[in-house]
Amino acid sequence: MEKAQEWFDYAIELAKEFGPKLVTALIIYLVGMWVVNKIIKGTRKVMSKSKYDQSLQKFLLNLFSWALKVFLIIIVISRLGVDVTTFAAVIAAAGLAVGLALQGSLSNFAGGVLIMIFKPYKIGDLIEAQDVLGRVKGIEIFTTKLVTPQNRLAIVPNGAMANGNIINYTAEGKVRVDTVIGVGYDEDIKKTKEVLLKVLTSNDKVLEDPAPSVNVLELADSSVNFAVRPFCKPEDYWDVYFATYENSKVALDEAGIEIPYPHRVQVQKGG
Repeated sequence: MEKAQEWFDYAIELAKEFGPKLVTALIIYLVGMWVVNKIIKGTRKVMSKSKYDQSLQKFLLNLFSWALKVFLIIIVISRLGVDVTTFAAVIAAAGLAVGLALQGSLSNFAGGVLIMIFKPYKIGDLIEAQDVLGRVKGIEIFTTKLVTPQNRLAIVPNGAMANGNIINYTAEGKVRVDTVIGVGYDEDIKKTKEVLLKVLTSNDKVLEDPAPSVNVLELADSSVNFAVRPFCKPEDYWDVYFATYENSKVALDEAGIEIPYPHRVQVQKGG
């Protein structure tokens, strides 16, 4: 019983000594978080009015938000009676250990900074990187988020993005759609080219400049393959891609031009 009384008295003494500090620290934290949120919200409005790049805006706001929160935590810890100088030394030592353990994360952070500076892509761009094709949904401190044509979310580390090859289909405002159509060896090449070219020029989503092209690509085993290459806006890529195959099949059938079965169809990259 006496032991329990001693513990109770000790708890009362601790409450008297640290209770006010704890309550004050909690109030500082709650008010501080409210102030931080207000500052971030105001900064976001200023950036929006200044027409900051959307990806740069999100990146800077995240960085600014974390800096303010760390500063607030230091103030709260200081109010609890912890020596901030000692705490800073502990943080520095821990930071070194964590830094060595999380070299990949630091690389991703550095990659994010490089992406913000050189801007190889921005939110909304259609890009291909790290074997992923997709539209950029967000650029965060450590990762880039891509939405693939299958509507899947791909999260790619910024370190790999900054140090790897990136193909930006949106940057030039125009993209070439590469398709291959094969016809029989007995068919007239000139007539086939006219039919396929008409298919392209009749599609409203195919651009006039650069002009679409139809050329003999190869003499395959069972067919003469034509490289059918229209240009379109990046957002129309898949519409033009599928329409080219479908409309070519219909037009060639109507023109009496044979499409061998089976014939090899492949998508050519570049060239």
